[in-house]
Amino acid sequence: MALITYLVEDNQMILDNLVETLQEIAHVKVTAHSDTQVEAAKWLMSHDGHWHLAIVDLFLRQGNGLDVLAGCHNREPYQKVVLLSNHVSTEIRRQALAMGADRVFDKSCEVDELIAYCVEQRADRKCIDSLAADGTATN
Repeated sequence: MALITYLVEDNQMILDNLVETLQEIAHVKVTAHSDTQVEAAKWLMSHDGHWHLAIVDLFLRQGNGLDVLAGCHNREPYQKVVLLSNHVSTEIRRQALAMGADRVFDKSCEVDELIAYCVEQRADRKCIDSLAADGTATN
């Protein structure tokens, strides 16, 4: 099964490159995207339980990624949320993790780590799905 991924990014060029890279290298399925906090919150809530990974930028066209993270507290254990930003400092990293991010990645130097994380999450999802098909696990 594909790793159903949702992107929250307001820079169209970065969004396009990220979608292409994630689909080609990490083999994830980017289902949808938004560029504002409100749109992201609405999509994540309306698709509750039907996504596996959300990748969220810090600064958005409207609102910010930390508020998107805060809105993801009631997600399922298999649903992961990461912050991806050019503005990652020790304080932003701390805040993002406190708001519920599973990981934080710096766009300028940690894109390879993000891709590796996506590959890892996809492998975990594949394993869980195999176990579920055998009747030994769910989600």
